[in-house]
Amino acid sequence: MGRPPRLVGDGGAFALNPASAEEAWIELGSPRAGGVLIVGDHASNHVPPDIDLGIAPELLNTHIALDIGVAEVAAMLVAAYAVDVAVLGGVSRLVIDCNREAHAPAVIPISSDGHSIAGNAISHDAHQARIARFYQPYHRHITEVIAEARPAMIVSLHSFTSALSAHPNEARPWDIGILYNEDDRLARVAIPAFAAFGLNVGDQQPYSGKLLNHTMNRHAESAAIAYLGIEMRQDRVAEPSGQARFADMIGQTIGKCRHHLAQMGA
Repeated sequence: MGRPPRLVGDGGAFALNPASAEEAWIELGSPRAGGVLIVGDHASNHVPPDIDLGIAPELLNTHIALDIGVAEVAAMLVAAYAVDVAVLGGVSRLVIDCNREAHAPAVIPISSDGHSIAGNAISHDAHQARIARFYQPYHRHITEVIAEARPAMIVSLHSFTSALSAHPNEARPWDIGILYNEDDRLARVAIPAFAAFGLNVGDQQPYSGKLLNHTMNRHAESAAIAYLGIEMRQDRVAEPSGQARFADMIGQTIGKCRHHLAQMGA
């Protein structure tokens, strides 16, 4: 069920051509000291053949299974040399949610936006085995990439649905959301930068990085690396034209953030 992420180009669909990959992660580009690292926790809808989530296959193409547009935008940013390296999650967020603490109940969700994930009602031993198989290698690889070449900044790239099925009357109007916890150095640069493109920017919307920021707390804040949490609205990045537009805007904003860090002497 599911497939690894694909990048759609003018000539049709083609593989992301990762520099390296394992079951739990895919890496694009090459780390560079003082460069930019993108992390995409939910970039894939892939479900390994030996895991049965107990859901309708078509749900794997929806927001409950992956962050739509993230893999494509990340690949475009690497290809344009706006960032140096991207580490993308290799499996669906329904298999493992790597942006949660390992002990959090939703790290292996049993429901999502009104849909029961019956296949995730598993034993404690199976739960621990899935964490060991996917969660730990994913975060270990990010740690290794940072240790190999400490970046000047990290971009956490996600996307959000404009309306949840469980709450259809609660529209999310933002084009892009900026998330952060304690370190808001780059958020304060990015929010006006994205607004200047005419985007409706949500500061800590559609949810707060104070509450949901595990990957950045673990790999950026704990290491004092400046970071930017970006949430793209999925209906804006579902197609190649929107992906290219957002990749361009994000790339320009990353450039402004890097300039700001250089001025700060960071």
